[in-house]
Parts: sequence; C-alpha cells; structure tokens
Amino acid sequence: MTENAPPDLHGPDTGTAGPGRPPTFTSWLRERSDEELAALLSARPDLGRPVPDGIGSLAARATTRNTVLRALEGLDSFTLQVLEAVVALGDDRMSEPVGVTAAGLTAALEPAGDGGEVREAVAAALDGLLRSALVWPDRDRLRPVQVLRDLLPAPARLGPPARVLLAALPHGRLKRLAGDLAPDSSASAPVEALARLLSDPAGLDTLLSQVGEQARRLLDGMTWGPPHGTVTDARRDVGLADAGSPVEELLARALLLPSGDDTLTLPREVGAHLRSGTLFREVAAAPPEFAGTAHDPEGVTRFAAGQAFTVLRAVEELLESWSGEPAAVLRNGGLGVRDLRRAARTMDTDDTTAALLVEVAHAAGLLGADDRVEGEWLPTREYDLWRESPPERRWLRLAQAWLDTDRVPALSGSRDSGGRVRNVLGPGLARPAAPQARRDLLAELATAEPGFSPAAGSLSARLSWRRPRRRSPVYTELVETAGAEAAALGFTGRGALAGYVRPLLEGDPEAAAGLLAGYLPRPLDHVLVQGDLTAVAPGPLVAELARELALVADVESTGGATVYRFTEDSVRRGLDAGRGIADILTLLERHSRTPLPQALRYLVSDVGRRHGRLRAGTASSYLRCDEPALLDEVMGDRRTEALGLVRLAPTVVAAGVGRAALVDGLRRLGHHPVAEGGDGAMRLSRPEARRAEPVEVPPEPPSAAPDAERLRDIVRAVRAGDQAAIAARRAVPLPEDGPPGSRAAAVLEALSGAAAAGRRLWIGYTDTDGRQGGRIIGPSSVDGGFVTAHDETRGAVQRFAVHRITAVAELEEDDRGGTP
Repeated sequence: MTENAPPDLHGPDTGTAGPGRPPTFTSWLRERSDEELAALLSARPDLGRPVPDGIGSLAARATTRNTVLRALEGLDSFTLQVLEAVVALGDDRMSEPVGVTAAGLTAALEPAGDGGEVREAVAAALDGLLRSALVWPDRDRLRPVQVLRDLLPAPARLGPPARVLLAALPHGRLKRLAGDLAPDSSASAPVEALARLLSDPAGLDTLLSQVGEQARRLLDGMTWGPPHGTVTDARRDVGLADAGSPVEELLARALLLPSGDDTLTLPREVGAHLRSGTLFREVAAAPPEFAGTAHDPEGVTRFAAGQAFTVLRAVEELLESWSGEPAAVLRNGGLGVRDLRRAARTMDTDDTTAALLVEVAHAAGLLGADDRVEGEWLPTREYDLWRESPPERRWLRLAQAWLDTDRVPALSGSRDSGGRVRNVLGPGLARPAAPQARRDLLAELATAEPGFSPAAGSLSARLSWRRPRRRSPVYTELVETAGAEAAALGFTGRGALAGYVRPLLEGDPEAAAGLLAGYLPRPLDHVLVQGDLTAVAPGPLVAELARELALVADVESTGGATVYRFTEDSVRRGLDAGRGIADILTLLERHSRTPLPQALRYLVSDVGRRHGRLRAGTASSYLRCDEPALLDEVMGDRRTEALGLVRLAPTVVAAGVGRAALVDGLRRLGHHPVAEGGDGAMRLSRPEARRAEPVEVPPEPPSAAPDAERLRDIVRAVRAGDQAAIAARRAVPLPEDGPPGSRAAAVLEALSGAAAAGRRLWIGYTDTDGRQGGRIIGPSSVDGGFVTAHDETRGAVQRFAVHRITAVAELEEDDRGGTP
C-alpha cells in the first residue's frame, strides 16, 4: 500500500504493518494516539476541512501537493533545513537502508564544537515535523512523505540520487561504467552496482584520489551548489582508458553524470561526501537577535489603547453620519472618492486611515449596502447592537475582522491590470495572503520583550528566518502595510505590541478584553455646560446621553474632550424630534455638573416658544397660524416673495412651493414652522435612522485552527470512519438483475432483521453530495424507505435513505460480541 493510495470504500483495508510487511505512512498514522491526531489537525487545519472519512483518506490528503505546500510555508529556516536534510538523506531512491537515523541527521546538521545547541534544536524540529506528518518513522529511520521529492527537488542544494541519474543512461554505457568501476560487484544490475559504489564512502575516496587537480577543483566548485554545470556533449561515452580532460575524468568515474544534452550533475551521494558530512555551510538554529528601542510596556499599552479608543469613536461617528446621509454605492459596488474624503472629514483623519476604517467596519458586519437599484452604504442592524456593547468588546470585533479579512485597503486608489481604479469597498482589494501576513507580523512582535520596538531591518530579518518560503515582494509589501494598519487600529504603540494583543493572538479574547478594559476610559454620564452655549464632555459618554446630546447640540470639536455647541438649529432639531422645552432643560440639568447658564435657558425657551407657531401643509402648500399678526409679518417680508404666498384668510396663507421648500425657506428667515398633516396635527419626527441588511460573515479562514472540542469531534469521526473501512465483514448478497424493487426489498429485509436482533451492520452509502463511504450503523427502525439508526461514524442517530445504500455487510463479531 502506498502512502498516496486512496481508501477502499468497498472492501477491508487494514493498512497495518503486520509481521514481515513493511510499514506505510497510513499504518503509522493509524497507530497515532487521539492526542497526536488532534495535534496534526491543529498544526495543519486544512486536513480537517471537510472531515476525512477515515485514516486512509486523512493519509491521502496529508500527502497531496497543495496541503504539503501549505505546511511548508509555516516552517522556519532551521526546521526547513532539517526537513531538507531528511529529504536529502532519507530518499527511498538511495541505497538501502532507506531513510536516515536521528543520529545521522544530527551529525549532518551539527557543526564541530557546537556544544549540543544544534542537537537540541534538531530534536525539537523533528518533533514538529513528526507532529505535522511531513516526516514519518520507518522502524528506526526517518522518511519524508513522498511528494516532497517534487516540492524540494534540490534539498540542501544537492543533486538527485545517483540511481536516478544512472537509470537514464543507455544500457551499454552502464555496462561499461560498471565494468570499469565495479567489476567485482555482486549486484545483478549495473545501476545497482554503481549506486552501491557511489554510496560507499571508501569507494568514493578511491575514485576521488584518481582524478587530477583540475578535476577536483571542478568538483569543489559544485560541492555547495548549484549541483549542475553546462558542457558540450554531456552524454558522451567515456571510459577510464580514453578520458583526456578533467570533465572526462569525472564522467569516466561517474562522479559527474549527464542530466541533459549539455548538463552535467553532481550525484547527491558524491555531493554529500564532498561536504565532509555537513549538509549546510551555515546552520541558523535560532532567529537573528532583535535590534531596536525599548519602551516602558505600560506606556506602550496606554498609547495603543488611546488609538483603539480613537478608532471606536471615529467608526461610530462615521456610521451615525451615514445613518442620516448615506454614501452612494458605485456601479462597481465600491465607495466614491468624494464620499471617502467626506468620511475622512467626518472622522477627522486622512484618506488612507479612513479607507482602512471603512473596510474594517464592513468586514465586521457593521456596514452594508441596501438592496435598492441606486444603492447606498448604510449601517446594519448589527451596528445598533455593537454600539451598545462595552468599548473593549467593540474594539475586539473590529480587531478580529481586520485579522481575518483578505482585503487590503491600502490598495485603494491604485489601478488594476486593466487600468481601472480600485475603490474602497469595491473589487480588486482582496489578497489571500493578507491575513497570514498580519498574523506573522504580530506573532513576531510578540516574541520581543514587552515594550520593545524592533527596527525595520531587524524585524524583516526575523520574518525572513521565520517564514522563508513566504519571502516575495508581494509578501514584504503586505507585511509593511500590516504594520501601518496595526498602528492605526491600536494593535501597536510606538512600534511595540500592546499588552492586550498578546492574549488575543493566543486565542484568548476574554483575557484580551479584560486587559484592554483597564486602559479605555469609562463612559461618563455627565457634561460641563459652559456660559458660551457649549457643553464639554470630558470623556466618552454613555450611549443614551450621547444620542440625546447629539440631538440638541452640534459637535464642535473632538480630542481628549468633546465640545458640543447649542444653536437655534440644533435646539429646533430636538424639538422636531418631539422633545419639549422642559425635556431639553431637564436633560441638561440632570447631566450637567455645572449650573445651566441663563443664556442657554433663554435660547431653549425662545426657540421653543416660536416652534410650531407657524404650520405648513400641502395645497401646493399653506401656512396656518392662530396669530394673524405673525402672518402679517411674514406677508410683509420682501424675502418671502419667492415662496408665492397668498392670503386666504386671517389665519391661512397659501404658497406656490411645496411644503418642504416652504418650511426650509421660512427657517432661513428665522421662523420655526413645523409640518402638519391633513388632520391638523403636527408631524414631528427625529432624523430617520436607516439600516442595511446584515452583512454575511466571511467563512472561517483555512489557516484558523479548530478549537479543542472541534478537534475531538474530527478525530472521533476519523476513527469511526476508519473502523468502518477496515472492519471484517461478510457481504449480504443483493440481487443485481432481479425484478424492479428486488434490490431495495433485500436491503430492507437485511436492515429490518438487524433492527429486530439488535445487530450492527456495515453499509456503503452515497450522501447528497455524491460522496461514497462506509458506515457502521445500529438500525432501530425501518419505515417508508428510510432507516433510523445510530451512525457510529458520526456518533449520532440519523436517517438513511434506502435507495442511497449501495452495499450491506454483516460484521464478524468476536466471541465477546465485539468487532475484532
């Protein structure tokens, strides 16, 4: 059985190494404990999506190209060197015995005089590789999974094994080489004889001693890679007797072998021997040291928390603004440049930060587009719940959204390959590697001492060591962007990681929220009303007070404190929303720590006394007032000529414009009309708070590890599926060519009999997605073409459609009533 063989769904396949039977990758996985399988699924989460239907399926998935590539991206430089060493020395195409011992691996990586540091690092790296199933033990040796041959074709910059290069030579050439170099070999084939010779250190020393100084210099130049060289007529047939040049000396002794018409390659065994047992010139068992500036950890966290609070206030101000005056959705689904600049002014920030906050709010489900033809960007219903949450919870939602989203707001304003401008919230901003780049950056910052701000070059060097397979211009740009965004969102302060971010990265948001709460200002329930018709909020206000105050006053400035200004328009806005004079004054008296100035009382009373004295309706429109003198005043004002006013009665004036234009025109002249309905009642309403439909939460990223409970469920399902695949069973014969319905009748009979006797059965089943698999079930009832049974594979009672059952088998029970 090969490590890539798919599981057999219709017959037993133990996959277990029995006496005299060589072990396989699948059998090794099957012998792992539940804790070890859970560790594998935690290290490589993509293996559990979807849940494998058995160990065979898990083994096949763990050795496919894409999943192994994904696992390689998570290895640091030293672990990758260890893996390359296993691939180089444990290749099954090399001479027996196959694989490499742990001691041989350590010797190949440990420089002289190391003092054991590399030895300990090798042991730790091997534990990680075994946990990730990139390496597996074959008896007392280690072997890589086979797909690594293709993914790491030149491990440690060594060439392919000699047996691979020799197998490509013509038979006559092989016989001549074997006759010249290994005439006394007991091997039955020339390839095997030469491969044994090149894998024998003593034999290689003999061959190397026979070549001249120039030939040896050629070998020295290829020893540390690359292992290939270009010559003319690389496939020439040269023997020991007619070798006339340094290259021909090496060809005649198989120290160089052709791998193309004009390419010679140094065999892996020869290259490893020339390196004197050490595979790498430099072995970096630890990342380079950090260089940078140390800050007070408490000060760093306070600085970052202040930025986090600024983010919360900016997002709330923007969404409150868009609740009344939403931004338009572009034809491509994005946000226009003008609307972005307006958002930046509302949040008192620059366009780049505004783009980041808008994208994060959308990723967090707080912002969405309505479903109208000419759509608008509006807060969602989730925003109302978010706004009522404690500030630390609000920030955590935004932070988690930023960590998981694949969109890069910094790309807005750039052009795609077609020359089209990328817009905020529009297409073209997604980069699949962005979430991983953010987590890599923050995880590396977390390895520094609290409060330490690494220099840019130092951080880059650490990341290059930590994730060598991810190095690219695109990845570097994503990391740089992530650093700027992390600072803007409050993840970092003064270049160092905030203290409350560490538990968040470790998967403990509750601890993160608890730490952050201690640094955020607590909401206040009071303001300081000043004599200049302003109110100062010395900190964030409780939600109810903030909403009521924003209704009757305008925000004049923000910062450490928020300044609200009372004007005729702001007071009228409160009156239009149904608040009375007493309501406004009571609100301010209850929440002001200072006495209300007389000027403010006069303002509220004066606006309130004039509010509603004039009433506008629709004829085209009309004015109605119980005080004829006031209508005389309006009619005598030359500025009302554009309104087309006509006196109909002492208390009624008709207008030539609509009601909305009439109300706005009179308000500009200092009057305070209100609209009324056909029944004469005033129509008072606060500004409409519109909402978009909830935004779909993006799926869990493939790199996210399942929690402990989910891991246990996956392992249980894999074990149960494996039991169904390998359980010994006797097939129940089912008619293939009988009358219609005979096959279904036979299945029903077998299921009914098992239900009556309380026996378990194995069934082959095709699910609704078309996937076939084996299940072990305990039928309890059969009714209407369905069987109700306990599915041991899923650990739950389920209903199975009889027409989807492809096979039925009785389990061979042991003497104790269990399955062997």
